[in-house]
Amino acid sequence: MFVDSDVLSEHQSEDGATHCIERRCKLDVDAPRLLKRIAGVDFVYFIQKNCLNRRERTLHIESHNETFSNRVIIHELCCYSVHPENEEWTCFEQSASLDIKSFFGFESTVEKIAMKQYASSIKKGKEIIEYYLRELEEEGVTHIPRWTPSLASPSVISLPTRPELPPGSSSEPLTGTPDGQLLLLDKLDADYIKRYLGDLTPLQESCLIRLRQWLQETHKGKIPKDEHILRFLRARDFNMDKAREILCQSLTWRKQHQVDYLLETWNSPQVLQDYYTGGWHHHDKDGRPLYILRLGQMDTKGLVRALGEESLLRHVLSINEEGLRRCEENTKVFGRPISCWTCLVDLEGLNMRHLWRPGVKALLRIIEVVEANYPETLGRLLILRAPRVFPVLWTLVSPFIDENTRKKFLIYAGNDYQGPGGLVDYIDKEIIPDFLGGECMCEIPEGGLVPKSMYRTPEELENEDIRLWTETIYQSASVFKGAPHELLIEIIDASSVITWDFDVCKGDIVFNIFHSKRAPQPPKKDTLGAHGITSPGGNNVQLIDKSWLLGQDYSMVESPLTCKEGESVQGSHITRWPGFYILQWKFHNMPACAATNLPRVDDVLATLQVSSHKCKVMYYTEVLASEDFRSVISHALSLAEALTFHSWLLNPNTLTGFAVVVFIVLMKPH
Repeated sequence: MFVDSDVLSEHQSEDGATHCIERRCKLDVDAPRLLKRIAGVDFVYFIQKNCLNRRERTLHIESHNETFSNRVIIHELCCYSVHPENEEWTCFEQSASLDIKSFFGFESTVEKIAMKQYASSIKKGKEIIEYYLRELEEEGVTHIPRWTPSLASPSVISLPTRPELPPGSSSEPLTGTPDGQLLLLDKLDADYIKRYLGDLTPLQESCLIRLRQWLQETHKGKIPKDEHILRFLRARDFNMDKAREILCQSLTWRKQHQVDYLLETWNSPQVLQDYYTGGWHHHDKDGRPLYILRLGQMDTKGLVRALGEESLLRHVLSINEEGLRRCEENTKVFGRPISCWTCLVDLEGLNMRHLWRPGVKALLRIIEVVEANYPETLGRLLILRAPRVFPVLWTLVSPFIDENTRKKFLIYAGNDYQGPGGLVDYIDKEIIPDFLGGECMCEIPEGGLVPKSMYRTPEELENEDIRLWTETIYQSASVFKGAPHELLIEIIDASSVITWDFDVCKGDIVFNIFHSKRAPQPPKKDTLGAHGITSPGGNNVQLIDKSWLLGQDYSMVESPLTCKEGESVQGSHITRWPGFYILQWKFHNMPACAATNLPRVDDVLATLQVSSHKCKVMYYTEVLASEDFRSVISHALSLAEALTFHSWLLNPNTLTGFAVVVFIVLMKPH
């Protein structure tokens, strides 16, 4: 809510064509009182700059936050202009970006508030414009002549220092992602595309807009930047359905393994610092960050034996995350979109010991994870000094690399990289490393053999791998047509609370909760209906026996919940009886048209979109004991007054959902 403003500067051209004014605006943000107390502020301040150009008939409004600018960066742009083909029309474009670096542990809450506030302010925009149009009409102003130098006057359409906004109007310019823009119309700003995204055809631009809009409507987690979404679209040649599927899977993977925090939490072991022969080194001629890997000098067997696959994988993931960060920095430095990096691989010293089977297995797994979650991040791969054994390694690895990625590989044997068309075509001569004949000192470790004293036993490595990879609280499950996935929870005390949080990665599912007084049979692996497919990897469990009758052997305790692909679902249930509760994720069958026994065309198409009638979910469940839940209720009620105004925190059906959400916010940082 607009409270007050002070003029910081004001400038008008001599002929009166342009008028610019900069203000410091005081706003009252509709945020929870608890959040305001933690932040220590009641009001926030924004710097707003308005530039009216009467000659070009444009009005540009730009604003950014002054309060908490070291923690949150908000930038908003608005532009009013005359339609180039119809002078009776006014074009309006608006975009905003939000970069939350840190906010006392409430980053997710602030982001949700921002999205809600911005959506409401957009709805108010039309009301505010109509309000001022009525004000002008009441003053007798129904027409303003086009500006000419002879009519120039400082008073023409001057902007008020402190506008009186209509009741309930809002002016918070919050939303979006770092250096990204939230689209308000059906078109992205051309300067923004040129500056951050690169060349896009109208069709490609439309795909980006539609996919981002779909994420905003269905995805409950952090929305990725436009650059990140664009990588997945390019990886699937702008096929919306394919790009959406792999992007949703990747976002769930990032959430599951907390990859967004990897650079902050991952501490590279000393053995990697000493023997991993890779590192970042300046940039190539296109401004792309340059990563150098001296694979021929690396003791892959020693690293795998000393660390295990998981540590190596996490180290590679940290390299990719650092690469994304460097791309953002270079985009700002060079003033053009830098969305990928260049990798230089020196193979001098490569021999048969590098073809050690566990090492190749680890390499293939790393390639699989990187290909799935970092598409279109490799701009060019320069392979230098390839030895005779290289074709053998390439034959093993190349089938696992995407065809579009393989096209970016440039392979040089011997000293061919020193001739025409070699390294100097892609890297400035001044930064060619000394070990490749250049003059630039490179701080990448020289590698060598890892001492066998640092090796771990297979048992130690296995335990370490399990510990590292099961830090996530989520589990994955496949749901097939005719074979739901079911989870058993035994309740001893009535009035306990079962909570759940799951993401629908692929397909549409129906979520059910059942109760039974007797325990189901041990989990069984079953063939999947008429398809005759056996559930792979034990990630599909069926508990309810086919002979059981609903209402007799077990009962439904919650209404079925239909969940669409991409949705994140959180909820809870207070148990009324002790016994066995079964959470069930079931394949969603599209209903046929009621007027005929034949399925609708839309139903058939929707069914065909789900590959082999398979869905996938990532889920997490927890049980709160009744005494713990009562204390949560008491604590939650003490916060009710502060949080009542924010319906996005409340379960619309029961107080249970409210208490559980508060419990998660307060007690579960993850």
